[in-house]
Amino acid sequence: QVLLQESGGGLVQPGGSLRLSCLASGIFFSGNAMGWFRQVSGKKREFVAAIDWSGRNTYYVGSVKGRFTISRDNAKNTVFLQMNSLKPEDTAVYYCAADSHSGNIVAGRSTYWGQGTQVTVSS
Repeated sequence: QVLLQESGGGLVQPGGSLRLSCLASGIFFSGNAMGWFRQVSGKKREFVAAIDWSGRNTYYVGSVKGRFTISRDNAKNTVFLQMNSLKPEDTAVYYCAADSHSGNIVAGRSTYWGQGTQVTVSS
């Protein structure tokens, strides 16, 4: 059984920050790439960020470059998404993802998914 458990979502004002966490179980964590997606109602799920098994290579969608940072702690089976300078356009449900190849995640697909956590950026 593979389980990805997101936490850290919530309501923040524009310009604020949030850190999302994803705890993985039932998976060889250090052997998998991890990532984050987001989805707005009525739109398709969008790739946001990915990190390879070693943590040395990261990838981002252009709209979040310079604002979001993905990282991982393999000793704790956890991946993070630090989100700074948040904009209303960042409002979405954010999903944690795991796959054997970071290229798959960047391409918009993943083997395993979390349940999602709501991020709302509003005054």
